[in-house]
Amino acid sequence: MSEATSGNDVLALMREARAQLENAPGTWPAKRELAEAIRELTACLAETDAPEGELLAIAEQVRTAARRFSGQPEMIDPPGVAEMSLAGGMEVFRDRSPIVGQANPLAPPATLAADHDTKMVYGEVFFGPAYQGAPGCVHGGFVAAVFDEALGMATVFSGRPGMTGWIRVSYKRPTPLETDLGIVARMDGVEGRKIRTSAELIAGDEVVAEATGLFISIPLEKFAELKQAERDRKSQAG
Repeated sequence: MSEATSGNDVLALMREARAQLENAPGTWPAKRELAEAIRELTACLAETDAPEGELLAIAEQVRTAARRFSGQPEMIDPPGVAEMSLAGGMEVFRDRSPIVGQANPLAPPATLAADHDTKMVYGEVFFGPAYQGAPGCVHGGFVAAVFDEALGMATVFSGRPGMTGWIRVSYKRPTPLETDLGIVARMDGVEGRKIRTSAELIAGDEVVAEATGLFISIPLEKFAELKQAERDRKSQAG
């Protein structure tokens, strides 16, 4: 951690990031509530030993809710993008992200904040029982996914949006489930279109995993094309 940023400063950054997320427009606060309810259901399912009849009854309730959803309007033009590595040049709407999105039940969710003074990204994540790989441990694929997001967010210091070329993860020791984990990421350098980043995942005082990443800066026009293609697909499907 940079000497310019104390532990208290990091906590302040995280509080500020969470406060900013509270100001979601429109129906997004309600979507967050629904996503959190789905996370609770998923966590229960991962650990339950309920009898078959109870499981089947709950399954039917969930299907009823899904059918109710199927008749609702679909977003043709979702706000922003849900990828932190694109923050260097595009509007990012975190709620949609499968890693940090409070309105996406796939997300743990992780919380990430960029400190532009030290050019570091600080974050935290808590993995519940649904993310288990080895007994009591987070599945390595989810560790890699959180690294991809944190490494991508660190590219914001280049001032250019980019996409993942590759990430390399070194698992130092098992990552514990149901434990508050810290994330630290940074931009290491820029070579033409190549943006290099690195990060650590920390449990207590121990680094449990490290990662490096190579991101490739992409012209904004390319992302505009992708977004237009998404609009066209949804319009045709509707």
